[in-house]
Amino acid sequence: MDFVLVFQQSWPMLLEGLKVTLIISLLSIAIGMVIGLVSCLMGLSKLKILNAISAVYVWIIRGTPMIVQAFIVYYGIPIVVQQFNPDFIISEFLAGTITLSLNAGAYLSEIFRSGIQAVDPGQIEASRSLGIGSGKTMFKVVLPQAFKITIPSIVNQFIITIKDTSILSVISLAELCNQAKQYSASTYRFFEVYILVGLCYLAIISALMILSKYVEKKVSYDRKK
Repeated sequence: MDFVLVFQQSWPMLLEGLKVTLIISLLSIAIGMVIGLVSCLMGLSKLKILNAISAVYVWIIRGTPMIVQAFIVYYGIPIVVQQFNPDFIISEFLAGTITLSLNAGAYLSEIFRSGIQAVDPGQIEASRSLGIGSGKTMFKVVLPQAFKITIPSIVNQFIITIKDTSILSVISLAELCNQAKQYSASTYRFFEVYILVGLCYLAIISALMILSKYVEKKVSYDRKK
């Protein structure tokens, strides 16, 4: 076993994979937050049809493996669209982004819902008594506080999303694990290269876990003031 040699040979490929992993994770969590917030507000709406759409979306995403979702997006969607547009194709990056975003959005929907429900109802009543509409109350009073409460959970979801990118190697996305797979397939240095991959994930996740704990303490301190 020669970790130094494997590191020198594989690092350019692993670095490219790491860049893809971080970019698609950041993009997906950002899109997922928008999807999650919309789904959350639909779930809290007084319109039953919106409640149903949100509930079905969360139920499907949380009830099926992400690998199945990736296959449906990457292989299934093009088959359907090509019935109308034979030239339609979808890239691995786009398919991966859609899969991760939808997956993160379902979990963030529940995170936002719990954050909104954690806001003191007295503040909502006070806002309404001042003549502020329900929409403005939600966006100016409730959501800022709910977002602050849910920041640690959002960071944790970001951690999960980063780790979930490894699943997208099944659709040939050139992320960290896929790059390691290509290197090890040509050199048979499976043990060394996957140890390096594990260390890359461990370094990133550890930094985010430290950030999550710091934010959690900060939020807890601010709420006590």
